[in-house]
Amino acid sequence: MELKVIKNSRVSPATDSFHDSADPFILPLTFFDLRWVRSHPTQQVIFYKLSESSRELFHSVILPKLELSLSLVLRHYFPLAGHLKWNLQDPKPQVVVYGHDTVSLTVAESNADFLFVSGKGIRPQKELRVLVPELSVSCDSSSLYSLQVTLFPNQGFCIGLAEHHVLKDGVGSIMFIKAWAHICKSLGHGTMTLPSDLTPIIDRTLINVRPSLESKILESMSYFSDEKNGKRTCDNLSRESRFTALQHTDPNSSPWEEKDGKRTMKPPPVGEICKDLVRITLELTHEKVEKLKERAKRESTRSQPELHLSTFVIVNAYVWSCLVKARGGNEERPLLFMYAADFRNRLFPPVPERYLGNCVVLIDCIGYKANELLGRDGFINAVEILSDSVKGLCSRGIEALWESYIDGMKQVKPDTLVESVSGSTRMGLYRADFGWGKPVNHEIVSIDRYPAFSMGERRDETGGAEIGVDVILDCIGAPYLQKNLDSLNFDGRSCIIGLMGGANAEIKLSSLLPKRLTVLGAVLRPKSKENLGLI
Repeated sequence: MELKVIKNSRVSPATDSFHDSADPFILPLTFFDLRWVRSHPTQQVIFYKLSESSRELFHSVILPKLELSLSLVLRHYFPLAGHLKWNLQDPKPQVVVYGHDTVSLTVAESNADFLFVSGKGIRPQKELRVLVPELSVSCDSSSLYSLQVTLFPNQGFCIGLAEHHVLKDGVGSIMFIKAWAHICKSLGHGTMTLPSDLTPIIDRTLINVRPSLESKILESMSYFSDEKNGKRTCDNLSRESRFTALQHTDPNSSPWEEKDGKRTMKPPPVGEICKDLVRITLELTHEKVEKLKERAKRESTRSQPELHLSTFVIVNAYVWSCLVKARGGNEERPLLFMYAADFRNRLFPPVPERYLGNCVVLIDCIGYKANELLGRDGFINAVEILSDSVKGLCSRGIEALWESYIDGMKQVKPDTLVESVSGSTRMGLYRADFGWGKPVNHEIVSIDRYPAFSMGERRDETGGAEIGVDVILDCIGAPYLQKNLDSLNFDGRSCIIGLMGGANAEIKLSSLLPKRLTVLGAVLRPKSKENLGLI
């Protein structure tokens, strides 16, 4: 796959009253925002197939519409053009927006097969990663939003985005995409106003939590810094260990200091992303989800009122139990499952759905062992664990949940099998029509940094789910075997699906044992997508 950058540009929000002022617009960070100050950017890509997509049409019609509508929608979502700043005199970071601030837009062209890259089958993860931009980050400043539009001549285009989680959660992220699409589709039709459900509310005073919680999060959150200073580091850790390290808390260290003692908002190091990862999207139909719900009702020893059998619980329980079974290993290994819970309707007073900011709390399910999710009852046990967790959200306050999260992360052991989910089936991303039809696919690219899978709604059906997972598959065989084993993380799996380079190889058994590696063999052609996911 060859990617050629056509141009790099900056898009300004359409003129508004605040642009005439020399003073910046200051957006304070709330308790919910502070958790994400040093997070790595969320990166997504959205694919659109076109009936006609010549270079001439793209550059003369499609791209100008995208650029103009982006400027117009940024009038409403102007904080995206700002920066996360932390001046020395300020006790905490804040979002600062000047009238001259812009959003970075990269325009590129790819010679890849659009149907393959935008499909839901097995694809090299690196072919998705080149379609998303990066954010500009320094110790005291970070951009908040960046875009990349890539043309696949005579096939379609995609929109890649990188966004800082400190500004908004997934609800706000998808709301912006749908708002941009709405204005783009309206160009030339006389009206370019946003409907009320896509008009953002940025008033941070809507977040009603105790001020002491902000102090607690500033004091308790920490990340591992450079090993050379006698402190622990995230470098060279497994994908699971790195994730645990980034969530861990250490009351004796500062979350904001680099090795020289200076404050920083740079994300902690997570090492290189494995180049051999492949992505596959698994689809659970509405019928399949309903059958899983019926199975949970039938096989659980609990009464139906005791169970919270939402699509979220069912899908995550199913995927979590499958992943634990697929990874194998020590049945006594501790487990950790994490998800983000939306608290817009759980606060008092409730926060509007249109709130452009963070209103999610990280929830950890901990204290369980792998053997509880193995065997036929593994799915049912996972359902009961997640059901209890979700039901408990309504009866526990923010402070209790935060303390529980902190206590839980302190209990994480080095051999913990970590899984997490990113996304939701309730966002409505596939309704983001820019005027050329709804997306053909949507991928959360950034799950390749952590032990996570993505979850979203199905494109053509209500009630089902799409699950995105990353694995290493080897179609070469002998020449790559040792190299792949060396690149695997702890408890990693290498699946050999072809022998293009040969069938005979020598390996160092010493590379298998310390990292508890597994080597699998499979022929993919006759397998269903569900079976491919288990591999």
